[in-house]
Amino acid sequence: MIRVVLVDDQELMRVGFRMVLGAQPDMEIVGEAGDGDQAVQLAAALRPDVVLMDVRMPVLDGVEATKLITEAGTAKVLVMTTFDLDEYALTALRNGASGFMLKDTPPDHLVAALRSVASGDAVVSPSVTRRLLDRFLGASGGQLRDASVLDALTEREREVLVLMAQGLSNTEIARKLFLSEATVKTHVGRVLAKLELRDRVQAVVLAYETGLVRPGEA
Repeated sequence: MIRVVLVDDQELMRVGFRMVLGAQPDMEIVGEAGDGDQAVQLAAALRPDVVLMDVRMPVLDGVEATKLITEAGTAKVLVMTTFDLDEYALTALRNGASGFMLKDTPPDHLVAALRSVASGDAVVSPSVTRRLLDRFLGASGGQLRDASVLDALTEREREVLVLMAQGLSNTEIARKLFLSEATVKTHVGRVLAKLELRDRVQAVVLAYETGLVRPGEA
């Protein structure tokens, strides 16, 4: 069973999520919270597989709650927001969230996303992350981190990271670089390991923060 904690300051939203997720044979709602502080406490006490986290809440917002939960290793976090292109969601991704989805996501997509996060995958598409980064980094003026962190990568691994950040899937990267998909998966794994990143979402964020890919590049 995938054990889920629902976090949203709107009870009606929690009811909707509970109805959708509770109907799944492989999911169990083990707790609910109306603010980030309660979410942190529940995650520590219940150690669920995934916390479905709103970002804009009273007491403690979802961004800080995500950081506390992921740093403690008590659960994976899937961020939900009403707002497309939400800087709060980007910060949550940088703080360790495993994904970003909009609240109007179709129920079957939400269920699939939770299963993916629970299994250790990232569910936000790089193209959505890129739109967030285009807005956030474009406003802040660019390079936020020392690019020397990328020195550990080979030339081919840097190429793969650039294409990941531009929103290409493993299949598309393989086609573009004339490689097998298995080889691309190996390169992606090495990029994550060398840069000490948990998933490709964090890799995309890092590519932008170091200036390897610039806002607006396609």
